Amino acid sequence: MLITIFYIFIAIIAVQLFYYVGVFTKFSFSKEQKSTPKRIPISVIVCAKNEEENVTNFIPLLAEQNYPDFEIILIDDASSDNTLEIFEEFEKKYSNVRLVKVANNEAFWGNKKFSLTLGIKAAKKDYLLFTDADCYPTSKEWLTLMSSQFTMQKTFVLGYGAYEKIKGSFLNKIIRFETMLTAIQYFSWAKIGHPYMGVGRNLAYKKDEFFKVNGFIDHMKIRSGDDDLFINQASNGKNTTCCYAPDSFTYSKPKTSFKEWMQLKKRLAATATFYKPFDRLQLSVFFISQVLFIILPIILLVFQYQWIVVLSLIGFRYLFAWIILGFSAGKLKEKDVMYWFPFIEMVHIFSQLNIFVSNMFSKPVHWK
Repeated sequence: MLITIFYIFIAIIAVQLFYYVGVFTKFSFSKEQKSTPKRIPISVIVCAKNEEENVTNFIPLLAEQNYPDFEIILIDDASSDNTLEIFEEFEKKYSNVRLVKVANNEAFWGNKKFSLTLGIKAAKKDYLLFTDADCYPTSKEWLTLMSSQFTMQKTFVLGYGAYEKIKGSFLNKIIRFETMLTAIQYFSWAKIGHPYMGVGRNLAYKKDEFFKVNGFIDHMKIRSGDDDLFINQASNGKNTTCCYAPDSFTYSKPKTSFKEWMQLKKRLAATATFYKPFDRLQLSVFFISQVLFIILPIILLVFQYQWIVVLSLIGFRYLFAWIILGFSAGKLKEKDVMYWFPFIEMVHIFSQLNIFVSNMFSKPVHWK
């Protein structure tokens, strides 16, 4: 039995090498991104439901972007707080702000995709840039940098939606590590030519692409996935590119309790079950390899089976993973999370395992 576990462990190390060296290095060791301003007309789309505090603080930052031709589409998704009133004030204050009011619809109640569809149809520009109501850009060049990656062929641009740093919070480090690792995965696969997801906190695409696949119609009944399920369906290696210049990042406030964060991750994990078969497979294989990398060596070391070889393989794996993720962390301005890498990774892996088990017995809530 121990020899079987030992060889499985060696196979797991090989799988890890494939992902870290064969896939993740495509982003980690990629050259610094060049940006050629396009100045193409863009509609920035923000959908909000009961976000009065966030929109008060963040919408002015969007309106102040250093860009010659853009409009901001503010979608109020039947808010019960003062979000709509605040949006109406912004519409009066800024000439390029347009408001879309969404009433509760019995057929699509609580479905963000329905509200976004109305906003997309209302947009007057050919290129769309999405962010969430609780997000803000890092600079006034956000629009310039994200739009600079569009070409005649590249009509999808995947951006990075980061979370604010909270000093002294280990949970914050876990959240930012998980966000960074997710970005490394979808950036790397996109660079290989197989994009599978993006995040609505920072995502752009040409309006025509939305209508080519009839919008969200194929997954309208799934309340989440207006970003990743749409990208999974509509993007491909020929029409998709990435933007990871630091001034193109958006930031949002992270969860401050482990319970709230787990609820969010359960929703996102449930959505991933609707990805294309290959994408579900590659994500599952990576996750399983992560879990077995923790469990199998513990068994082998308890019985002191080939312990020198086992410890050497563990050290080798941590070395190349630390280096590769470290380069990516530098690109994404998340270097500090790598100081705690082995421990953070272990907590993250068991959190993912908890989410997987929990989702087998309960359905997560998707939209506010």
